[in-house]
Amino acid sequence: MNSDNTAAEYRPLFLDESDPEDARRISELRAEAGIEFTDLRSLLRAEFDDLVAPPELSEGPESDRWIYYPWRKAAVALPGPELLRIVRLDRNRNKLTRTEQEKLTNQTIGVVGQSVGHAIAHTLAMEGSCGRIKLADFDTIELANLNRIPGSIFDIGVNKAVVTARRIAEIDPYLPVEIFTAGLTDDNVDDFFADLTLVVEECDSLDIKLAVREAAKRHRIPLLMETSDRGLLDIERYDLDPDREPFHGLLGGATRADLRGLSTREKAPYVVRILDAHGLSDRFAASLVEIDQTLDSWPQLAGDVQLGGATVAAAVRRIGLGVELASGRTRVDLSIALDAVAEPEPVQEFSWPADPAPEAAPRTDIEAVLAAAQSAPSGGNVQPWSLRAENSTVVIELDVRRSSGMDIAYRGSAVAVGAALYNARAAAAARGVLGAADLYTDGSYAHSPSGRLSGPGGRLSGPAGRQSGSGGRPGRRGAPLTAVLQLGDWSEPELARDYPDLLDRVTNRNFGTGDPVDPAVLQTLAVTAAKADGGLRWITDAADLETAATLLAASDQARYLTPVLHAEMFSELRRPVGNTPLDLRTGLDLRTMELAPDEGAKLDIGGRADIMDRIRDWNGGIALGDYTRDRVLSASALAAVTFTAPPVGDPGELAAYARAGETLQRVWIAAQRHGLAVHPVSPVFLYARQTDDLNTVSPEFADTLTSLQGRFLDLLGVPEHETVALVLRLSYAAEVTARSRRLPIPGAETR
Repeated sequence: MNSDNTAAEYRPLFLDESDPEDARRISELRAEAGIEFTDLRSLLRAEFDDLVAPPELSEGPESDRWIYYPWRKAAVALPGPELLRIVRLDRNRNKLTRTEQEKLTNQTIGVVGQSVGHAIAHTLAMEGSCGRIKLADFDTIELANLNRIPGSIFDIGVNKAVVTARRIAEIDPYLPVEIFTAGLTDDNVDDFFADLTLVVEECDSLDIKLAVREAAKRHRIPLLMETSDRGLLDIERYDLDPDREPFHGLLGGATRADLRGLSTREKAPYVVRILDAHGLSDRFAASLVEIDQTLDSWPQLAGDVQLGGATVAAAVRRIGLGVELASGRTRVDLSIALDAVAEPEPVQEFSWPADPAPEAAPRTDIEAVLAAAQSAPSGGNVQPWSLRAENSTVVIELDVRRSSGMDIAYRGSAVAVGAALYNARAAAAARGVLGAADLYTDGSYAHSPSGRLSGPGGRLSGPAGRQSGSGGRPGRRGAPLTAVLQLGDWSEPELARDYPDLLDRVTNRNFGTGDPVDPAVLQTLAVTAAKADGGLRWITDAADLETAATLLAASDQARYLTPVLHAEMFSELRRPVGNTPLDLRTGLDLRTMELAPDEGAKLDIGGRADIMDRIRDWNGGIALGDYTRDRVLSASALAAVTFTAPPVGDPGELAAYARAGETLQRVWIAAQRHGLAVHPVSPVFLYARQTDDLNTVSPEFADTLTSLQGRFLDLLGVPEHETVALVLRLSYAAEVTARSRRLPIPGAETR
């Protein structure tokens, strides 16, 4: 209920044209001369329809109203309050999410004093930081007030609270505003404070300032005061500490009687105590000396007042959203900020180190075999193995220290070890020194006739996952998988043929042309996989590729938003930073990402963990998958290299993944021979074989990733008895800008 009878001076009239009485009133207004009618409903509904992801409306055209503003002699037809608020505040997102905006509507804010208070109330209304506003001021606008109050000469002589309320009504007529044109008195102060969530005190009278604080203590609500000098903001949390002294105890026990009826000059000592003489700006402090001499009152600037509106609005948001804000004071001092003006740091232009000199050709057979093994692909180019030569034996051990969150149960590392073993065998075959190869699990290895990679095609025959036995010799404990190649004197032409091609193998992340791939080429790749006891499942249809792009992008989104996976992903990237030495021997040389200019800018944002935390809070981040989505959409085909894996926990599981690494290498090499660019796209769910796997990797997104995995496998037609070793994007694309490097091969003994 209003405190006076002046509602018509500051509140518009709401008219429903479907109501007969309101329709009659609309007709009367149309008949009056000089009243302007404007219908904005279609325009504002079009704005709503253009919003990105608009929420569902609970209101329809029945909520439309004609709004008549008597002081403007104008009527405007508007949609209902819900649509108006959604459209008007949409640009607040996501500095304020819709949920946060809705929470702030629970606040009723009181603003006492309508000079600085006008800027504050207007800012709160613009930001939608409250659901109701109460305004108090007994004074009227004078010309001298227009140095800081954004009114006009037409407002001179009008009550200040009325002017503020009118301005708010012209932003949002549906926002309830109540005014107290007598200001605050002993008779109405508790009515003003009834239902308030927070009060902002911006009046000049010291006794009223104290009265407002006493009321805030009684009603246990927070109080804010902004002083337009060096951006001083006071916060008094009577809601948290109702026994605290007003003005932080700076008044020294002065009462309302002591402060009542003081002249401007008599107020000065108290003002200095409250504001702290040492914290005042020199111009403001010097002006206090001149009051009643050369100045009528203390000076205020419109810019400082507007800054106060912004500062108080920020504090109101924090309190309204439950963000910690303690009692005390702070300054938002623009003078200090401007004194600190400095040239921005120049944009860092990446200075890549010169390419190293070409490596010398291997001097020995073992060096050639080790170098080939080291060139194998691995996720993030982490090279999750350790290599060593022992006389006529090459040992490749899975190094768990180079594993990552997506490398579930070391399955991805096992694929890499298998690829490294295949490379080693191809090099040995090309140099005529091929011998038996074995895979061992459980931290030891042994040489045994069974389980060897031998014979035509060089496939693994016999049981996998062998442990050292009576005829063997123990290896180093701790490696979950060990690949062993004994150099001999075999020659395997088909295997040797792959040797030069595997040295040219490269990941190509360039956009594809989208040109179709000959089905016969894909069938050839499938035959290649089958020769290695693996399988190949693929899609080429544009609609299927679009679905796959969506699924893989959603997986990338989960990867970005899972803190551990995000940290690991960006730890793999290598790019120059300042004068820090750049080691390109592991990880992904940023140039190999083949980033478009906009993708490079996105990467700078995507690398910030705090931004990812915020996006995760908003349940957002669809655009985080754009890199993969756009590349899959440019593909000619998407193919999954598959194999038959033993049950989870079987001792031979990692050995089976290693054999799939051989399949992968053969398919990759064959694809490049047919002119295809190959780009592994590794979804987070790639190596998950049971529910607990994804719960461990990404607890928050485990259900989402489980669903994505099922839909992806169905899309590629992968049967239940097959397991995916890697997913490859196949396309026709430009040559790569750079190739990932490798760690140097360890010293090798000559045979």
